[in-house]
Amino acid sequence: MYQRTERERVDPGAGQRPPGPDDGKGRRATMGLWPWLLLLLLMATWIGPNPFQAGETIPYSEFKHQLAEKHVKQVVLDNERVRGLQLVTAKPAPSAVPAPEAHAAKEPTVAEKEPEKDPEKEAKEPQWKPFVAVRPEDPGLIDALERAGVEYSVERSSAGMASLLMWFVPGVLALVFMLWLLRSAARREGAGVLGFGKSRARLVPETSIGVTFDDVAGCDEAKADLREMVEFLRDPTRFRAVGARIPKGVLLVGPPGTGKTLLARAIAGEAGVPFFSLNGSDFVEMFVGVGAARVRDLFVQAKGKAPCIVFIDEIDAVGRQRGVSMGVVNDEREQTLNQLLSEMDGFEENSGVIVLAATNRPEVLDRALLRPGRFDRQIVLDAPDRQGRLGILRVHARGKPVAADVDLQRIAQATPGMSGADLANALNEAALTTARERRREITQADLEAAIERVLAGPERRSRRLGPDEKRRVAVHEAGHAIVAAHVPHADPVQKISIVPRGRAALGYTMQIPQQEQFLRTRAELDDRLAVLLGGRAAEQLVLADVSTGGQDDLEVATALARQMVCVLGMSDRVGLQRCAQPNDSPLAVHPGGWLRDCSEATAREVDEEVRRLLDEALARARSVLGEHRDTLERVAGALLERESLDHEAFEGLLAQRAAAGAPCRNSS
Repeated sequence: MYQRTERERVDPGAGQRPPGPDDGKGRRATMGLWPWLLLLLLMATWIGPNPFQAGETIPYSEFKHQLAEKHVKQVVLDNERVRGLQLVTAKPAPSAVPAPEAHAAKEPTVAEKEPEKDPEKEAKEPQWKPFVAVRPEDPGLIDALERAGVEYSVERSSAGMASLLMWFVPGVLALVFMLWLLRSAARREGAGVLGFGKSRARLVPETSIGVTFDDVAGCDEAKADLREMVEFLRDPTRFRAVGARIPKGVLLVGPPGTGKTLLARAIAGEAGVPFFSLNGSDFVEMFVGVGAARVRDLFVQAKGKAPCIVFIDEIDAVGRQRGVSMGVVNDEREQTLNQLLSEMDGFEENSGVIVLAATNRPEVLDRALLRPGRFDRQIVLDAPDRQGRLGILRVHARGKPVAADVDLQRIAQATPGMSGADLANALNEAALTTARERRREITQADLEAAIERVLAGPERRSRRLGPDEKRRVAVHEAGHAIVAAHVPHADPVQKISIVPRGRAALGYTMQIPQQEQFLRTRAELDDRLAVLLGGRAAEQLVLADVSTGGQDDLEVATALARQMVCVLGMSDRVGLQRCAQPNDSPLAVHPGGWLRDCSEATAREVDEEVRRLLDEALARARSVLGEHRDTLERVAGALLERESLDHEAFEGLLAQRAAAGAPCRNSS
């Protein structure tokens, strides 16, 4: 299965702010919680009833009975209760003469001796205890108290005040407690619920960046454009003396992994100024107006640290084109964008504050954000060329035990289209393989295996194929390789493998161009279509049937043929008119594709031309394979035996055919 994957990865050079040391704030906050809990406990004790002061609760009927018997005194009346003292029932007096058995049994010690009490005196003095009774509606209570000669008093209690103390005070305490928790969280994290409008930008001091232009390779033109900003930050008077004005904003545009974030940090490291770093999504919240407040706070902080650099990564999260959707989130995004536009080019001049932004989707940004006065300069970071890849490999090979015979030039030639992040990942995979096998140096084989892992995915040895499936995969991949070797404009075959890799690939044929190419001719595209359909042609020729293994080949070939007809004008029947346009609308379900831009009749002709191109490519591949049927069988048998063939082994199999009198037309 011919498949050239291009992975997108985030630049690993983007550092994160290391956590600070424990300064004891959490411990002090925990200790400050105890006074509030103690106060809450005291308030609950003060408001609630106290059983030690209230006395025994008795029924009202018993109270009336005790009152009639004149066993009650000192009564206090309020709206709900009757409190007072009631007579304790007298117990029979003990005998004055102790029993002789008890006296003989134990003689009390000096410590156990107590003052002698007069039982008769205690029996004559009445004992009283407090009581509480719930007071019903009883109009004759006052008369009964007067008849019994009981001393009474009346207390006027307020039910409203009691309710206020019972419900309002605990609520206030709970609110104070919640506010204390929120303030503690805000102090720990820097911005909590009470700090919605605070900017979330991380300030990296100039002494903590540690990245310079020497650590960035593969983008020499971009570094040359950005050196002006570095010189302005170092010596702004030289530019202002001649009336020059440094761009207020610089937009870094490029695919993921091309080093946008790393380049921004290198600018701050070269200039030696503070560096504010944040993401575009840090501005957007569900509450309207929060993002605009954060933008204002960000520029206030930046002006206080000027000269400085403000880096906004993934600015498309907040800088999308306005008016494309409705809703609260869109209103918040638009207000945030409006505030950003005003801060960058408003009435006040942001002297010494340079805004760097990065995105891989410049087509969705608002046009007002890209005009002069905001982002004056756009710097494109594309996939590096061969020399750029070589420089990136040398940068990431620093500090790694690379063997002396490792040829980084060969690795750079074998990785066209790979970004800096992919190359860094490949070197890291090679180092992991070396450590796993307990070796001390990274070899050329480790690097080549790592490149294959990045391009095609990890090997899946656990995915076992049956004999018939394995032979079909070998025939399929051999068909790709044989066609590529015998058409004049195809890239040379670097490796053939039938070891399953990744999520779906059961085999692959890797082709590497001999030199960098930025243009493709019609003949080269026709040869590529033939190579893509070579696997299907080999299955038809050898196995007399086709399988689902060519699904990806058909998808890539169909897209290429349609682009040749609709966009590149390579069809005599359709002509030079452009029948499709890029689907860059932010409202598109699948952005990045193509939209039809022609009539129904022209669309029918386009479909017929695409089918004609594919049929001709398949017929051409079958013709090449029929002419080299013995080489096809030989390569498929070698794949079944070895599971993979490198460039030298494949050329050796082709040389056997060439020695027989049929030279190869595309041998490197």
